[in-house]
Amino acid sequence: MLEYILVMVGGALGTGARFWVSGFVAERGGELFPLGTLVVNITGSFAVGFLAAFMDPQGFFLMSPRLRQFLMIGVCGGYTTFSSFSLQTIDLVRDGDWFKAGLNTLLSVVCCLAAVWLGRILALAILPK
Repeated sequence: MLEYILVMVGGALGTGARFWVSGFVAERGGELFPLGTLVVNITGSFAVGFLAAFMDPQGFFLMSPRLRQFLMIGVCGGYTTFSSFSLQTIDLVRDGDWFKAGLNTLLSVVCCLAAVWLGRILALAILPK
């Protein structure tokens, strides 16, 4: 039961962070393009990649499964927002803005995959050999 509570608390923290970051970016960048959601998903992907390498069960640091679940499933899962990306992309299509819909899809997939990869690379680079 403790694992569920930790994941839910992590999810609440991640959701609060998502709300703040996406709002912060949207205030400064405008809402013509879903930049806030894109930034959240890229930074969340980076964090997941970093944590996956840093907290790998066979890695250098021994982390408890509970801490890993709290951070990766709870915090990162609550922070990233694939459903918002999907809704915003469909709204762009509905509004006839196929270019922005395609750009949002392309940037989300490419940048988030790259961010996971970069997060893993960074974590592995700073871990003691």
